[in-house]
Amino acid sequence: MDPLDIMSNMEKVIPYYQAIFSADEQRVIGYEILGRIELNQNEMKSLGSFFQDDNIPDDFRVEVDDWIVNKALDEFLQLNDSELLIFINRDANLLMLDHGESFLEILLEKQNHGLKLNQVVIEINEHNFRGDVDQLYHLLMYYKTYGIKIAIDNIGKASSNLDRIGLLSPDILKIDLQPLRMTSPLQSYYDVLYSISLLARKIGATLLYEDIEVNFQLQYAWKNGGRYYQGYFLEKPKRQFIDRDDCKERLRNEFQHYISSEKKKLEKLHHFTENFHERIHQLIAKLGKQYENYDELLAELAVHLDDCSFRIYICDEDGFQQSVNIYKKDEWEVQPEYYLKNWSWRPYFLANIMKMRFDKKGFLSDVYSDIEKGDLIRTFSYPLNQEHYLFIDLSYEFLYEQESLL
Repeated sequence: MDPLDIMSNMEKVIPYYQAIFSADEQRVIGYEILGRIELNQNEMKSLGSFFQDDNIPDDFRVEVDDWIVNKALDEFLQLNDSELLIFINRDANLLMLDHGESFLEILLEKQNHGLKLNQVVIEINEHNFRGDVDQLYHLLMYYKTYGIKIAIDNIGKASSNLDRIGLLSPDILKIDLQPLRMTSPLQSYYDVLYSISLLARKIGATLLYEDIEVNFQLQYAWKNGGRYYQGYFLEKPKRQFIDRDDCKERLRNEFQHYISSEKKKLEKLHHFTENFHERIHQLIAKLGKQYENYDELLAELAVHLDDCSFRIYICDEDGFQQSVNIYKKDEWEVQPEYYLKNWSWRPYFLANIMKMRFDKKGFLSDVYSDIEKGDLIRTFSYPLNQEHYLFIDLSYEFLYEQESLL
């Protein structure tokens, strides 16, 4: 659509609202403002491409954006609900044209009519920002002094600099789940989402999963730390605000299904761990005293664990390897170069050693990507004695065959 047609028909530019739901209350906690233009009777067109087109003059985009925000905030105020949040998209590059002054003036003017600024959430796309990130940081910190909240948008859909996101200290991280609709998303996508969830926890940000279009995306969001949810699966953008409890019963039913499914999976994981611990315990009791050194023991263990493992080794409590690697390619082979290598730098290694020392039993790690193979694996760790610990890497093929291990 020609930008001039939009500028000359501003009376047809109107806000739409997409509801955002919470996990804890299963009700609407806020709305994102979206721009639409009425082409003819009952036909609406999104203005997303208009705002994202850098070829359109900056003052055109700012004027239309301000028009929508003014109208939306007036309608939002009519709800008279101080618990609701209003999410406002703002291009960080346009925001910095006047260092955010004109936008703040709009908010302060609405504050005089009853808007509480702690209800306002500004959404920005940090990966599109071309200016000085330090200046943007200072502006956002200034906004925060008014109680305004900051959300970083479209994480997971485009490349994002996690260091820069951390610097901006957002209150909310919006993770785009559209890539989950792909036939087979790359493992790196899941790894990035996991890194973002860790970052959110470190900086005290809330995770909001957006673009939820099917049930399994909602389940993924629920399982991976999402407090807020948004997408067509829950509610499409509408001209009017919806009832806050519109999806309450539906979300409760979905969550109850997820909870039951997850509990069953955890029970199966517990039973597998107990059974595998007993298997290793019996093997060590049978084989441990027959061999003079650990390398011989590992060679024999490899024979008995050929169905499930591809790497076996032994470390002391400080992480220094006390054996070679026994590693399976087509056949089992010895890798002597790993003797005395130290693994204490690995995340959770020492914590896991202490867990085995105090519990005096083996346990199964979370699923993670193996550095050398790149496959998803788990490691079963087992205390041989007070000083040495056995590590058994379980192959992807084995995990795939076992229900609930992947």
